[in-house]
Amino acid sequence: MRITNVRAVQPLTPEDPPDWRTHLGQILVVVDTDSGVRGFGVGGGGKAGIHVIDTVLKPLVLGEDPREAERLWQRMYEATLPYGRKGLAIMALSGLDNALWDAWGKAEGQSVAQLLGGPRETHIPCYATSPAPPEALKLGFRAFKLHFRRMSEDDAIRQVEQTRALIGPDAALFTDTHGFWDLEGTLRLAAGFAPANVGWIEEPLPDYDLDQYAELCRRSPVPIAGGEHEYTIHDFRALARAHAHHIWQPDAAWVGGMTQIKAIYALGEQTNHRVCPHRGAEVWGLHAIAALDTQPLAESARPWITWLRGQPEIVNGFIDLPDRPGFGIDVAPDLLGF
Repeated sequence: MRITNVRAVQPLTPEDPPDWRTHLGQILVVVDTDSGVRGFGVGGGGKAGIHVIDTVLKPLVLGEDPREAERLWQRMYEATLPYGRKGLAIMALSGLDNALWDAWGKAEGQSVAQLLGGPRETHIPCYATSPAPPEALKLGFRAFKLHFRRMSEDDAIRQVEQTRALIGPDAALFTDTHGFWDLEGTLRLAAGFAPANVGWIEEPLPDYDLDQYAELCRRSPVPIAGGEHEYTIHDFRALARAHAHHIWQPDAAWVGGMTQIKAIYALGEQTNHRVCPHRGAEVWGLHAIAALDTQPLAESARPWITWLRGQPEIVNGFIDLPDRPGFGIDVAPDLLGF
């Protein structure tokens, strides 16, 4: 089986929010083969990412076998090193790598989870990233994440206390602070969150400040999570060396694709770090969680990914792994006419 074509498109709809997660952050990559197998992957980088695929990555994989995805990943990574390593180039590479894994699974008649060693769990609990925990509670979720942007420490602590009272003592509760806090402020938050049994504080500091993160991890009574804006196994090795996070949250559509998610899970096992992928309920993360995770938990998917067909629904707070080859999805038919 050989790759005959690679195509990339930015599938936007009128309902898409006009921000970097859509106009810059989501691209669809399609890999065609001479056997008729077609692979689909989602990556990032918008028009710039598509340019990287068309001009650099596509020529590197034409004529190759998609079942050599991990070898091809290294070839593509090395070709983009002068301007890549992080950011747009890796987001683009992610989409192509995911498409290779999808084609690989379809060619073998296996799901991506089976390629990763076989699912440990197929009925996976989810947490709701929602500004309205009461509504998520009605939908059957038993795990919740609150977002705190620019608000006072007292207001954030009060919101955590109110949410804990609402969801009860046994439900999981997490927080995401979007990098808008400093070290001492985060430690005050952690002290206020700890009585409510908060499972993690996500991205409280700027991503680049590993020294501050290391200090925070040493002193915080609440675990520190992050990594959705880190790129490739190399960034996660740096996090491990710095002892900068307790929980890693790579995004399969940004970090370098399934090849890197697999490597990050292996590293987490070696260094005793929990991996809980960003947007884990989307199929790109879901297959990895099913096959590689000893504490499976999937973050609820994003509403603007409307052009996939076969993305499983979350029902009563759980999501089921698709029992189909590859990632188990298709795309809206009108997207394949480009």
